[in-house]
Parts: sequence; structure tokens; C-alpha cells
Amino acid sequence: YENKSTLLSNIDYLLIIILSKSYTIITIMNNFTNILREHHLKATPQRLAMLESIDYYGHINIDKLYEDIKKKFSSISLATVYKNINAMTKNMLLFEVKLPNEKSVYEIVKEKHSHLLCESCGVVVDIDIDIDTTIEKIENNNNFQIKQTDIVFSGVCKDCIK
Repeated sequence: YENKSTLLSNIDYLLIIILSKSYTIITIMNNFTNILREHHLKATPQRLAMLESIDYYGHINIDKLYEDIKKKFSSISLATVYKNINAMTKNMLLFEVKLPNEKSVYEIVKEKHSHLLCESCGVVVDIDIDIDTTIEKIENNNNFQIKQTDIVFSGVCKDCIK
């Protein structure tokens, strides 16, 4: 009975892990469903999958997103991906990060931040920098109200320097 008890204990443990992971996936999807609705967008399976991919990668271009979504929805067109990205960007759920000499990448909107772009491997990393004083000086010196700043620093990441 001791071995049977241990076996049952291990099976119970594995079942808990499986249920936990399923619960996590359901929770993430429910969160994305709520986020879409908060942005006045219908929570379609394709949009949920797109948000899941964007969340997973952090920053993703349309080609990579299309390649990723095509695995789950084989009949989806590139035009549908573009339409959904445009709708989510227009409704302020996604932000387009315009990169120098690269295709734009998209990220889920979050607090104000800037980006580092590795010119060698293409990785994009979020960074926090305090530019409030600089913005204030520019506004005061030029009698100009800045509404948005998009700062991308290009260079080479630590992995590519090696």
C-alpha cells in the first residue's frame, strides 16, 4: 500500500500541476477577453491568440505574428492580421514601435518607456528613462507642447558583443 499511496500522491501532484497550468491559461485568456472589451473590441479567438503571442514575445512584427497565428488558424489571412492589429492600435490596446531600418514591432500598451534595439540580432528591450526634465525644457524653450515621445536607442546587445 505504501507504493500505491506514493503513486497516488504523485498522480495527484501531476493532476494539480496540469489543472494549475490550465487555470493559468484560462485566466490569461479571460484577462485578454476583459482587456479587449475594455477597449471596445470584440474578443474573437484570433484576437485572443494575437494578444497571447504579443504578450509572449513582448515585441513582435507583423510577419512573425502572422507566422505564429497561422499555426493556430491555418485559414487566417495576412489582411485579417493587419485589420486586427490596426483596430487594436486605434483603440489604444497595442502600440506600434517604429524602429530605424527595421519593420515596426507591436507591444501591448503599458506605462511610458523607451526601447533599446540591437542592430545585430534585432532584439528590442524596454527601458525606463527619466526624460520629464528634458521634455519640460524643450516645451518651455520652444513654446511647444509635446504629446508623445518615441525614443529608440540603437546599438549592440551584450550577447552580440561577445
